[in-house]
Amino acid sequence: MSDTTELLLEIGCEEIPAAFLTRALAELPAMITSRLATARLAHGAVSALGAPRRLAVIVKDVVVRQPDLRERVVGPPVGAAFGADGAPTKAAIGFAQKNGVDPATLERAAVPGKKGEYAIAVREVTGQDAMAVLPALLAELIAQFPWPKSMRWGWGEAAFVRPVHWIVALFGDAIVPFGFAGVPTGRATRGHRFLAPQPIVLANPGEYEAALRRAHVEVDVLRRRERVRAELARIGAEEGGVVRDDQALVDEVANLSEWPTGVCGNFAAAYLEVPEEIIVTALRTHQRYFTIADHHGKLMPKFVTMAGTIVRDPAVVARGNERAAVPRLADARYFVGEDRKHPLEHFAAKVADRVFLAKFGAKAHTYGHKIERIVGIVRALAAEPAIAATTDAATAITAARLCKADLATSVVGEFPELQGVMGMHYAVAAHGQAVGTAIAEHYMPKGAGAELPTSGEGALVALADRIDTLVGCFAASLEPSGSADPYGLRRAAIGILQILLARASWGLTIDRLIEVAAQQYSGALEVTDTDCGELTEFFRGRLRGILADEGIPALDADAALGADFQYPFDARARARALAVVPAGAREVFKRIANILDDAAGKGLTVAGTVDAGKFVADVERNLWAAFAPVAPRILAARRRYAYDEVFALLVELQPLVAAFFDKGGVMVMDPDPALRDNRLALLHEIRQPFADVADFRAISAAGSAS
Repeated sequence: MSDTTELLLEIGCEEIPAAFLTRALAELPAMITSRLATARLAHGAVSALGAPRRLAVIVKDVVVRQPDLRERVVGPPVGAAFGADGAPTKAAIGFAQKNGVDPATLERAAVPGKKGEYAIAVREVTGQDAMAVLPALLAELIAQFPWPKSMRWGWGEAAFVRPVHWIVALFGDAIVPFGFAGVPTGRATRGHRFLAPQPIVLANPGEYEAALRRAHVEVDVLRRRERVRAELARIGAEEGGVVRDDQALVDEVANLSEWPTGVCGNFAAAYLEVPEEIIVTALRTHQRYFTIADHHGKLMPKFVTMAGTIVRDPAVVARGNERAAVPRLADARYFVGEDRKHPLEHFAAKVADRVFLAKFGAKAHTYGHKIERIVGIVRALAAEPAIAATTDAATAITAARLCKADLATSVVGEFPELQGVMGMHYAVAAHGQAVGTAIAEHYMPKGAGAELPTSGEGALVALADRIDTLVGCFAASLEPSGSADPYGLRRAAIGILQILLARASWGLTIDRLIEVAAQQYSGALEVTDTDCGELTEFFRGRLRGILADEGIPALDADAALGADFQYPFDARARARALAVVPAGAREVFKRIANILDDAAGKGLTVAGTVDAGKFVADVERNLWAAFAPVAPRILAARRRYAYDEVFALLVELQPLVAAFFDKGGVMVMDPDPALRDNRLALLHEIRQPFADVADFRAISAAGSAS
């Protein structure tokens, strides 16, 4: 008999909600792995499988028997464990009983990291057969599975996501015997509810996936997604178009059926008169339908739905889905028609009285207040010379006044995800494409790495909207706490940073944004210097995260941000260049910074003019002679943001700086004040070009690890 074999567990039940199934497939491998580790059952690869009517896991190469266990357990100190006569005390007896050993066998020994000797219990446990351990382990896994919501059925107390109908539990060719909710384990699974409803008896876990595939059940979610994509591609080609890409919808519908089969439906071309985003959203949100575009990208009056079975007559299924789609499209067209009876300014007036955040206080809490603040921020920023050169202020201000208007429209009331999009469509007719684009883009980016505003006006309103919320929330003590961030402030800060990184030519600093936004709250909500300082540090943390996501080591990011982070694009450039600086150069310049800090702490002069005539050692003469011609090159490289060149010059100086400090070099803190102050001035001159490039004190660990 082999020392390892395969384990299969399948729980068959009523249809599991798609979102629940997605989460379960992600969590199941860790759950089974941790339990097998606790049971001392080594194993190979773990595969989570599932479909709407089942959740399963296959574990390769599970050992058929636990290894014997011999471990030394540390107990109480010897003084507490044994009396003066050497007899075990109550503490020792309890410790021995807890570990299943005879008190007389307790040993005395020193324990690393502790003082004195301790009582030691030597536990020896003979390994059990896996079949003796697995029943309780698997039963517990099912009973304790953390579904977002569970239900009970019948007269029992057992709970699961949906009523359980069958359980397959095989260890090799043997059934693992246990039960759950009155359902005993066996080796019979079930195929597709309609296409292959009869039981499928499995000889061993290796037959599982292929047997179900023959029975029109695809339990591998990745292969099921590929099947959905293949069906979409097939129908798109048959209809002379391309099904619009929607990865999130593919993932969802893949977990709605065991054997996805595409069916194409049609709707009246008259519905295409409304903005296509409404059609796409109406069909997607309410019906989970995919839409089809022609080869020019224009929406076609067709959709694709995924049936959960092979249908005899696709036309019948299509007609049924068409009857479901038409009311949704009719509602959408009606909402658009009603909205178009009024100018966008009408909706701006309606939304003005809505509460944005009540905790901002009576003078700052409505959308009307917020819109006025956004307009004020946009107006102030648009006057900045670099922004004025690339942005039309009038367009940006108009977009700012109307950016939240569509929240009061009928379409956005029905489809909240279309906020901004409908504002764009309604604004274009009266105010032009530029205003419409800015309204749509002010919601960008919608997440980390998402699309950024393409227009300067859109970027400006996006910045104003987010910084207004951030300043107000920090002033009202609504900043994030731990993992909780109910107002999306982390996302807002990251969005601002991404826009600033993309629009480096604007030269906007974080403090300038905060200052302009804080001014808009004057007389309405007190914004203190402390609030602004905390928000500035909040931005530092978010920028650090962005740099880490780009692969920049955390300590290098800290060094760059420690020098300055007001211009995010500049901080990123410095961090990227710093990441390749050798360890030696890091360390010697850290030493310069530490010496100057110590001297300043003692009240000594750390600046002044270097007097070459006071040098008495070759190492200081050589260092000054090398640095003098390098200094202007460093400044020139910095003006071009060529930080790779800056740090290359730093590396060039590193051997001479190291020689200055090495044994046989000079004593900076010389008893002679003239020599000491001159050497401090020398170090100060060398540090200055790098002082606001990187804080070398923050990278000692990075340097030593390199």
